[in-house]
Amino acid sequence: MRKNNNSNRGSSQGKSSGNSSKRSVKAPSGKRIGKSRVVEKSEPKKEFKPRKNYGKAAEKKKEAAGPRPKLKTLSAEGMRLNRFIANAGVCSRREADTFIGAGAVTINGKIITELGTRVLPGDEVRFDGRKIEAERKVYILLNKPKDYVTTTDDPHADKIVMDLIKDACEERVYPVGRLDRNTTGLLLFTNDGDLSKKLTHPKHNKKKVYQVTLDKPVERGHMDMIAAGIELEDGPIAADAISYITDDKTEVGIEIHSGKNRIVRRIFEHFGYRVKKLDRVLFAGLTKKNLPRGKWRVLTEKEVKFLKMM
Repeated sequence: MRKNNNSNRGSSQGKSSGNSSKRSVKAPSGKRIGKSRVVEKSEPKKEFKPRKNYGKAAEKKKEAAGPRPKLKTLSAEGMRLNRFIANAGVCSRREADTFIGAGAVTINGKIITELGTRVLPGDEVRFDGRKIEAERKVYILLNKPKDYVTTTDDPHADKIVMDLIKDACEERVYPVGRLDRNTTGLLLFTNDGDLSKKLTHPKHNKKKVYQVTLDKPVERGHMDMIAAGIELEDGPIAADAISYITDDKTEVGIEIHSGKNRIVRRIFEHFGYRVKKLDRVLFAGLTKKNLPRGKWRVLTEKEVKFLKMM
């Protein structure tokens, strides 16, 4: 019986192999077959030309062409005039363009009206007849007290933040971002426009942490909603992190990188809470350590390098 089975199996295998050998294979037609992909017709292989010799011949050609001209360094190219004026603390770049066009600026005794003119090392620049020089970069950290307005000049304000740092430096510095009149905490001042823009633009995600004191305990559900994201009148907003500070749940720590006006206050007002105190305790890695309220200090070289590397 085993022999017959084997013979039958062998015969069936032979038949199947015979049938497969007789089965004709159709050439791909380029049409879609059922749900399968489109089968493209086979094409003859392309013949590629041999690569050019980039060895010694190329080196000889390079030597014949002579040495490539070296790119000028930034110091040799100088600095745009409007930026030079802004760095000198005279005005902003946009305002400088207006003064340049009006003929109020001279370089080496020659009136300059062309925008885009560059100041080279050794040039003497005068604005309205007064010699100006590019300022050194200054970085000042203030622990802002309450009732001070974040502005460089406001005739209607009794107290402005510039009053607190008036003896810090001779250079003209500006606040990086702003804090409300009733908000306390860290506020940075500098004349480094590039760094200021980097620290304030939301896309750079610079960390800001606030300690918020409220008129009543914050519900857990509201905390979760703030973390997940809520919709305010000017668009959606979400906290990067939020947690309770005290057991009675009236003090909350919130981390956020948005620079929208009064954003922390508006988040809690959205749920019916009243913010009694708002203190910024961390800004771009800087803290209030050893910096009493109303006092300022100059950033260390290490801190400045850290800010620029962030």
